[in-house]
Amino acid sequence: MGYRRADVRHGLAVAALAATVFPACSVKNMAINKLGSALASGTSVYATDDDPELVRDALPFGLKTMEALILQVPENRDLLLAASSGFTQYAYAFVENDAFLVEPEDPDRAAELEARALKLYLRGRDYGLRSLELDRPGILERLQREPDRAAAEFEDPADAPRLFWTAAGWGAAISLGRRQADLVADIDAVRALMRRTLELDEDMDRGAVHGVMISLESLPAAMGGSLERADEHFRRAVELSGGTQAGPYVTWAEAVAVSRQDRAGFRDALERALAIDPDRDPPSRLANLVTQERARALQAREDELFVDSESLDDEN
Repeated sequence: MGYRRADVRHGLAVAALAATVFPACSVKNMAINKLGSALASGTSVYATDDDPELVRDALPFGLKTMEALILQVPENRDLLLAASSGFTQYAYAFVENDAFLVEPEDPDRAAELEARALKLYLRGRDYGLRSLELDRPGILERLQREPDRAAAEFEDPADAPRLFWTAAGWGAAISLGRRQADLVADIDAVRALMRRTLELDEDMDRGAVHGVMISLESLPAAMGGSLERADEHFRRAVELSGGTQAGPYVTWAEAVAVSRQDRAGFRDALERALAIDPDRDPPSRLANLVTQERARALQAREDELFVDSESLDDEN
């Protein structure tokens, strides 16, 4: 969520001026390209915000602005990356997470929100694929046919963010659309892109790739998952983040502890997530606040997720 509001306002003014005063397409496109770079690489005022509701209201405008600009400069890699990451993050933090929170009281509303999140994830995936296609035409077909070989075509560490956000949106869509065979069939492509991202830049966003790999490795063994490897990615994610991010703890609790029916581990991981001070690491502040909200919801639903002697004893 890395966009500077001042840069956006300035960039929009420049783009508008270029469109009205200077009719030459090259001038207008130059202004739009500069704005695209600002949107993609600016210091994040969203990530550091302590008001999730303010960000929830602000993000849609930014996302639609990016889409309007992409129509003008469809080969701007910065804009395509910003759209890919933006739609994926918005879908998770403010749509899928809402579905999870309301599900106990309103399953129908939760289903509606999940359907919307799925569409947003696919939009994020598609912008990512468009970016990858610029350098490797036909990459989607090759990823679906020979995923590891196709992912290995990307050799520059600078490609890591594009690979990561394409895979993140794609993987999240598969998780929500798990009843859609055509989506689930792409899981190997997602895994290949994430593994290649690890090879190119393991430290990206202080272990973000390892955080996603926790979820991927929690899948059944028949789908290539391994809870032992998930544990390894969890430990590495915590190490690279310096223990300042709630995400790895909540992901491990929800994906791994529940799979193992490890109630004690589930409780410990969520307590660790909630013990993190969001102000300790400003770049992770918003993510921690959203993730901690999910942690509290998971705590409230513990007995739904575990069937063991402890819960039976409590009932008796």
